[in-house]
Amino acid sequence: MHVPDGFINAPTSAATGVLAAGALAVSLKGARRELDERTAPLAGLVAAFIFAVQMLNFPVAAGTSGHLLGGALAAILVGPFTGVLCVSVVLLMQGILFADGGLTALGVNITDMAIVTTVVAYAVFRALVKILPRTRRSVTVASFVAALLSVPAAAVAFTLIYAVGGTTDVSIGKVATAMIGVHVLIGLGEAVITALTVGAVIAVRPDLVYGARGLRQRLKLRVGGELVDAPATGPAPVPGAARSHRRLWITGLVASLVLAGFVSFYASASPDGLEKVAADHGIDGTARQHASAGSPLADYGVKDVDDARLSGGLAGVIGVGVTVAAGSTVFWAVRRRRASSTSPAA
Repeated sequence: MHVPDGFINAPTSAATGVLAAGALAVSLKGARRELDERTAPLAGLVAAFIFAVQMLNFPVAAGTSGHLLGGALAAILVGPFTGVLCVSVVLLMQGILFADGGLTALGVNITDMAIVTTVVAYAVFRALVKILPRTRRSVTVASFVAALLSVPAAAVAFTLIYAVGGTTDVSIGKVATAMIGVHVLIGLGEAVITALTVGAVIAVRPDLVYGARGLRQRLKLRVGGELVDAPATGPAPVPGAARSHRRLWITGLVASLVLAGFVSFYASASPDGLEKVAADHGIDGTARQHASAGSPLADYGVKDVDDARLSGGLAGVIGVGVTVAAGSTVFWAVRRRRASSTSPAA
């Protein structure tokens, strides 16, 4: 789904860049309400995990692969505004360091992969948790459906952007049919990864899952033969929460490093959904060379390292490290801004 330079014309790329910048400004403000001293480090980890899992292309059809987009996962774990920032950090690192996704198309990619997926996924997720039983299993089920629908939604968004600013005369109907068809299949993989990850975090620290907040059922008391809500109380403390939080963070970071540094070598080498559609319909003829094509980490390999396994593994580990550092810096800054704006002096 990473759109390269040349697919979309300059005016449309500029317009989506303005849209993306506005959405990021709104997200920075909204993230202040979502982040606290517990979730700020988790948000940086979520960004690194999404980067790692995006290296794991999985086969979805003959000669086609897909990978996680991550909008649904980020929104459910750390909140929709923070989720937009998480995916945007990943896209920025990929574009600058790894020549993945065009730099002039960065606004297109943020709009499509960060904003659309997050907004659609979180809207579907919130609608489902309101009608499903208030249980942790319901959160996992809602995560699956939200992630499933977010991917074809991104395919529709790309088709609309291409209809406005595409640089070839390919029929929009053909583009839409091909894009939506293959990304429905990719959405199934996205849904499985999202549901498994959300379910794993809920199993150990449900209090850290943004989408699971407020789902605890109120205690009922029988008074005069009728059931009434018991008086509200604060959330029960989690035994060993600080230690558990550190353990979760370390486990997540190690998992991200293993996925990017080792498992990624076994990922599918087939082109992803957008690459396949572009090749089949002649859209890729307008693609331009990436401005960062000479980067030492271009194409997810370390320059001058001849061993493919070692080169890809090192690039993945570096990518995870840079992403968690960049993401954590952004989210701690947002968290400090919130703290300063809510201080007694302020």
